[in-house]
Amino acid sequence: MKDFKLWMITLTTFLIITKMVVTESQIPTTLDGPFKPVTHRLDPSLRKGSSDLPMDDPRIKRNVTSNFPEQIALAISSPTSVWVSWVTGDAQVGSNLTELDPSSVLSEVWYGKESGKYTSVAKGVSTVYSQLYPFKGLLNYTSGIIHHVRLKGLQPKTKYYYKCGDSSIPAMSGENVFETFPTPSPNSYPHRIAVIGDLGLTSNTTTTIDHLIQNDPSMILMVGDLSYANQYQTTGGKGVPCFSCAFPDAPIRETYQPRWDAWGRFMEPLTSRVPMMVIEGNHEIEPQVSGITFKSYLTRFAVPSVESGSKSNLYYSFNAGGVHFIMLGAYVDYNSTGAQYAWLKKDLDLVDRTVTPWLVAAWHPPWYNSYSSHYQEFECMRQEMEAILYQYGVDIIFSGHVHAYERMNRVYNYTLDPCGPVYIIVGDGGNIEQVDVDFADDPGKCPSAGDNTPEFGGVCHLNFSSGPAKGQFCWNRQPDWSAYRESSFGHGIIEVRS
Repeated sequence: MKDFKLWMITLTTFLIITKMVVTESQIPTTLDGPFKPVTHRLDPSLRKGSSDLPMDDPRIKRNVTSNFPEQIALAISSPTSVWVSWVTGDAQVGSNLTELDPSSVLSEVWYGKESGKYTSVAKGVSTVYSQLYPFKGLLNYTSGIIHHVRLKGLQPKTKYYYKCGDSSIPAMSGENVFETFPTPSPNSYPHRIAVIGDLGLTSNTTTTIDHLIQNDPSMILMVGDLSYANQYQTTGGKGVPCFSCAFPDAPIRETYQPRWDAWGRFMEPLTSRVPMMVIEGNHEIEPQVSGITFKSYLTRFAVPSVESGSKSNLYYSFNAGGVHFIMLGAYVDYNSTGAQYAWLKKDLDLVDRTVTPWLVAAWHPPWYNSYSSHYQEFECMRQEMEAILYQYGVDIIFSGHVHAYERMNRVYNYTLDPCGPVYIIVGDGGNIEQVDVDFADDPGKCPSAGDNTPEFGGVCHLNFSSGPAKGQFCWNRQPDWSAYRESSFGHGIIEVRS
């Protein structure tokens, strides 16, 4: 059994954690647990949330013209390959739109090991997508041209300089730089991995990202709910914490897709040099006509689904040094008879713990959660998948969805278990829906069994059959499996050491 330490950076704990890092030997590890449950309630003097950034904010305004690249982002493809993605051309919002021609602009990446000296050129694919709402008063959207290029045959632990765009116009980006990860082994790990969930595009979001940049991560794990574009009308109105409350007569929960472009620009200073590995959340579903879902997510982000044997970009895996990451989809079939489960079993069978001794999983909605919000919402998924993750010895599981922080003691089937994973909720990135502050064990805060219906899958709420909460839907105190919970916003930093 391995142990680990996780630095959780939030607005309210940043200085405390910094002091703890200096005296690292005093920080308990997971092997010192299980820990007595601790609750740190939100300071009432702090704001629970903040407003969305306006579209003319300097951090999200478009500052390139015509076919020049913007929204540049990296993603891991394999230990020797990286995806480079970007957007060119003008997105359109209106009633009658004509999609751009992806073949009108080349997808090229020039790269090399020295600044200004590009010894290799890679070419890739490009595409566009549309988000359609043929209803009175609603507006459609068609994207700019989205480019994905895979750089292959890279050397491990090596710095590469690159430009992307179309050299024939010419319309190339400025120079960017990234560093590849070490070869997978039990003694080689990324420097630091940032973990973020439910980020959005608010003033709180900017603080989270500013703190994250200060921590100098070498990879970002984004556990769902990215831009919150579906908190807007397609007419571009002000974002709202509760869409259905503000627009009860809307025939469909339409989205303002330019917020995706704004989010890509906002993240570019970071994602153009640090790979960001994403998994979808409920705000990425974005239903449109003909039952189409996840169109923006599936088109904008390159992930190593094919490389990991997955037939869907909604779940995949990858290695980062001596860590094997499994990214699971909670909003696609997760039943034990389905394709995702079959892929998961095969992926776990292929993991060599002598090469990648750490096994980390991530998906958006948590299985273990003691907040009122989303309490037992994805109990069906837990019942289908928990046993196989336990069987293969998954070490840590990250989720978002609940807009707060909570770290669990090692647990399996709601029972403290020294061989169970440590579950961590980090859904407090700063989005417009604000932080969650109510706990299911607070008097009068236990949801009813009819609450917290998932946006995908069935309802499997249960009363506890044994222990201190026997016969009850909620505990009457902080559960034993909940080690620490805190309602502030921020991000996590995980450092893995041999």
